[in-house]
Amino acid sequence: MIVISNPFAVADEIRIIHSLFEERLPLLHIRKPDFSELEMEQFIHQIKIEFRDRIVLHSHHLLAEDFGINRIHFSEKERKESFDFPARLPKPCMYKYESISTSTHSIEDFNSLENDFDYAFLSPVYKSISKENYEPKNDLFEALKSRTNYKTKVIALGGIDAENIQKTMANGFEDIALLGTIWNNENPIKQFKICQQIVLSYLQ
Repeated sequence: MIVISNPFAVADEIRIIHSLFEERLPLLHIRKPDFSELEMEQFIHQIKIEFRDRIVLHSHHLLAEDFGINRIHFSEKERKESFDFPARLPKPCMYKYESISTSTHSIEDFNSLENDFDYAFLSPVYKSISKENYEPKNDLFEALKSRTNYKTKVIALGGIDAENIQKTMANGFEDIALLGTIWNNENPIKQFKICQQIVLSYLQ
């Protein structure tokens, strides 16, 4: 189970992040697309050292080593615009990360991923909670029936909430990522715990 940070500032954000980790959140993706390198440094500095091995960095990847972060993520745009990906990351650099992930928006893109990626988001599964007018163009459950890439773990993203987690995982997704259902909620920790319990119950 993954939580993605709100791209914008959130009240008590660092406190909430610490509480999520204390509730055994496995991975937090830090996605702050408008952050400068300095702003990203200042943000990460606020997160307790003992939680940094559960952080996935979406941008300013060169900061990862400075902060003991061993997980990085590439957007679909980064992956597609860099014709030499992953050659632009030196092999020793690639090997030092515990995991590398990316984003996809169609089963064709997911199936065509190289083996460098441990997991990939496939989205949107449902109408987005956090983005206006962002909803599926086709049925990703049906699309997953034509999956050929089994080396990369497929993670559901987009509109995931407590009401549809079981359905999502029962239809071929191996894990879920939460964004709007956490950060748009008045009690994000309570909401996380509800979703967490649903996932754990499903996997038992």
